[in-house]
Amino acid sequence: MSVVKLASPSSTRIGFIGIGVMGTSMAGHLIKAGYKLNIFTRTASKADSLVSLGASLLKTPREVAQQSDVVISIVGYPKDVEEVLLDEKTGVLPGFEPGKISIDMTTSKPSLATRIYEEFKKRGAYALDAPVSGGDIGARNATLSIMVGGDQDVFDACLPIFNVMGKNVRLMGKAGFGQHTKMANQIAISSGMIAMCESLLYAQRVGLDCESVIQVLSSGAAQTFSMTNYGPRILKRTFDPGFYVEHFIKDLGIALEEATRMGLILPGLIQTKMLYDILAADSKEKLGTHALMLALEKLNGLNKTNNEEKKS
Repeated sequence: MSVVKLASPSSTRIGFIGIGVMGTSMAGHLIKAGYKLNIFTRTASKADSLVSLGASLLKTPREVAQQSDVVISIVGYPKDVEEVLLDEKTGVLPGFEPGKISIDMTTSKPSLATRIYEEFKKRGAYALDAPVSGGDIGARNATLSIMVGGDQDVFDACLPIFNVMGKNVRLMGKAGFGQHTKMANQIAISSGMIAMCESLLYAQRVGLDCESVIQVLSSGAAQTFSMTNYGPRILKRTFDPGFYVEHFIKDLGIALEEATRMGLILPGLIQTKMLYDILAADSKEKLGTHALMLALEKLNGLNKTNNEEKKS
């Protein structure tokens, strides 16, 4: 395989597939950093803001791959990752030449990440799995945590790209280990989200000033990203997504699948997925993950129907 070249705005063309809640901000940072961007999205109108900044909108992932040196993907589900990267006619892989790099930043299955790595290796190309944490806020502020699986030299070559989008970037090990790290992240967030919502529900019920509660808890041992960033949204009854409920359910399902495969029993994870499934069954799968509060309110007979899905 060829020597991996260090990415730079002057010589590296970047492809970006998936212009969603987070992808739009991430791609925008890359353009502003001076990278030439080729993009693909199933809904062309989502690309308007990036095209206005100079990005080129192409018709298929394969075209993006043909005209790019590094292709970043951040899509919805493992099946979307498989289609975008591995489809024999329209995917990234058939459009790649030796030496090109695929970076999948979707939260997906570790086993799929390993398969993608092996398939690209057969073609003389490279693949990294690099899921992120930080939600829409981290994407907008370029402060995402990026956990990467793959080869050291490929990671090193792509580090300038990662540093444009995130602040805490780390190679976690071989292919698939980025995804395994993200599973650990989602497990931690899942139970933490329950704790944050239960805390605020208790505070509301007893009659405390919840804004003051958030300020106090956020400066002590109970401080979490969820409390600081999502607590105020809950108080405003603003449940638009920084990260979709339906995508979080997907992540928790992958984590449960991996835990079962390893013979692990994780009660907190099981309980959290159950509550999010209740939320989705109530047609709230398009809301943000902090809408878990709505499920807890419903369980306690405290439904607040007025403006419960208010948009910011």
